[in-house]
Amino acid sequence: MIVSKTTLSGVRVIDPRVFPEPRGWTFETWNAARYAAEGIPSVFAQDNVSYSLTGVLRGLHFQHPNDQAKLVSVLEGEIYDVVVDVRPDSDTFGRWVGVMLSGENHRQLWVPEGYAHGFVARRPSIVTYKVTAPYDPASARVVLWSDEDLRIDWPGSDPLLSEKDASAPRLREMPREFLPRVGNQR
Repeated sequence: MIVSKTTLSGVRVIDPRVFPEPRGWTFETWNAARYAAEGIPSVFAQDNVSYSLTGVLRGLHFQHPNDQAKLVSVLEGEIYDVVVDVRPDSDTFGRWVGVMLSGENHRQLWVPEGYAHGFVARRPSIVTYKVTAPYDPASARVVLWSDEDLRIDWPGSDPLLSEKDASAPRLREMPREFLPRVGNQR
């Protein structure tokens, strides 16, 4: 596998080694020793799968204080996946990185604790994510996907949103006690 750093500390793009053969292909989606060597924890608390129609935008979600890291993959379809640094004491606070993940490129995205995560489906998509902490409704936070301070260059227009995502606060409106800090991550 090839692991690439991004402009955000700890956020990684993983291109697994794919083994094509006449019947199709195979690849490892997870190997504790290999991923640990890249700084990705070997203990996950929960696996999630979502299905999104074309144009669905989910995010920007994170958890605090029960912080959660994610390893995101697409089984089918294509998403534009975005990670935003929401740690106010970070040098990259409010900065974002976007990566195209698809069932064809098999790429994965590692989202450490302290970052908000969201994606827009470019076509019907099945997305999986391994998370390091279970979903905790009391810790669930969301930042407005279209926050003009963030200037995220989302592909497409007029996304399909949940009510929660559509009415989320901008990052600057988020109470500071709802935001993680550098070094608070496990």
